[in-house]
Amino acid sequence: MAAAEQGKYTILFLSLAVILDAAGLVLFFVGIFAPLSYWDFFVLSGPLLIFLSTFFWIFWYLGNLRVPEDELNLLKSDIL
Repeated sequence: MAAAEQGKYTILFLSLAVILDAAGLVLFFVGIFAPLSYWDFFVLSGPLLIFLSTFFWIFWYLGNLRVPEDELNLLKSDIL
């Protein structure tokens, strides 16, 4: 598999994670510092977006794991 094909989805997961983190921080700080009557929506939705970005960070990490070829050729007796 080519190097460009290996990192295709990891770049997607990384960009989604960073975008959700940035949007969550912006919403959170708007809820704290802006004089709005519905500030609680922003204060609660910001950390929720940051929490949801954790899934994309996990997918990004799992996509970057490399397993050596010799460890993939396990015998059935090695697994049991």
